[in-house]
Amino acid sequence: MTYVFVSFSYLPDLDSPESWFERTAVYSGVLECLSKENTVHNAIRINYQGECEHNGVVTHFVNFGKNKGYLPLRLICYIKSLKPDILFIQGLHQPLQLILSGLLMGGKTKIIVQHHAEKPFAGVKKYIQRTAGHLIDAYLFAAASIGMDWVKRGNIVSAHKIHEVMEVSSCFYPIKKDAAKLKTGAEGAPIFLWVGRLNANKDPLTVVKAFLKFTKTNPGARLYMIYHTDELLNEINQEVEKAAIRNAITVVGKVPHDDLLYWFNSADFFISGSHYEGSGTALCEAMSCGCIPLVTDIFSFRTITDNGKCGLLYEPGNQKALLAALEQTRNVDIDEKRTRSLSYFKQTLSFEAIAAKIQQVAASL
Repeated sequence: MTYVFVSFSYLPDLDSPESWFERTAVYSGVLECLSKENTVHNAIRINYQGECEHNGVVTHFVNFGKNKGYLPLRLICYIKSLKPDILFIQGLHQPLQLILSGLLMGGKTKIIVQHHAEKPFAGVKKYIQRTAGHLIDAYLFAAASIGMDWVKRGNIVSAHKIHEVMEVSSCFYPIKKDAAKLKTGAEGAPIFLWVGRLNANKDPLTVVKAFLKFTKTNPGARLYMIYHTDELLNEINQEVEKAAIRNAITVVGKVPHDDLLYWFNSADFFISGSHYEGSGTALCEAMSCGCIPLVTDIFSFRTITDNGKCGLLYEPGNQKALLAALEQTRNVDIDEKRTRSLSYFKQTLSFEAIAAKIQQVAASL
């Protein structure tokens, strides 16, 4: 079977194959796994023109300049020349491109679309998304419940086209905790880790306030916060400065992505306050290292944690619920939850597991 993966978005800040492979490491492993039994092409638009084979996948760097490509006829014709059995399109927010792809490909090529955190359009755009659905054979959502919300809102017509497949995985793996701590310098019992933007959707303030209350009865607990945008940093620092235990929370800041391997393996628990996620890259990476999730009870996190069996879930934005969940960590069998997280990651969230699900969906079309 021949797969062609495509993203219609233009990424001008990437100007070499190496920059692309580095940016997409949490996803490219899926294509590499598929390439073991299939022919796999990847067509993308960056500030580079050329073609190369990398780990079994032929990547086509197609550069049409700054043109946003609302109707990317040249790109779609190029894709058609690769004679795909499966056209795999990244993202649901470009319905015009989806419609054009469906019309030009004809009935022999099956079209699969992967959801990437987009929310359903309203107004006229909603009906364009709905129209595109007639040319789409399958939608992939990290959680089927997210897809069903699109059906409920009328942006997708058929619930039968929705399949639950995680969008990204992790390149990380477990290492000995002591070795990891030598790299990070993390201390505490237990150690909690935050990785994510400091914005309202991620809701770090609820996490910080609940955690500081938790440390009043658990003074040995420590929270380390890693972030790459700092919208609420001033408010967080104000809360930390008022804390009775000054080193209860350490605001680490930005770290190189590769260093997260050591942070995830240093921590006992990964904590999140997200109100909405299309999937959960950092959560997936944490679980690949055996870090136990303490995350919000939202569609994607519910699926990624096997309905909370791998860790603990709490209501988003509810400080009291988070504090209660933090108190529950005192009775958690860390070794058992760690083993469960690693096992579930391998079975459901790994590159191999995602590729197998995509292959299963493609074979059913």
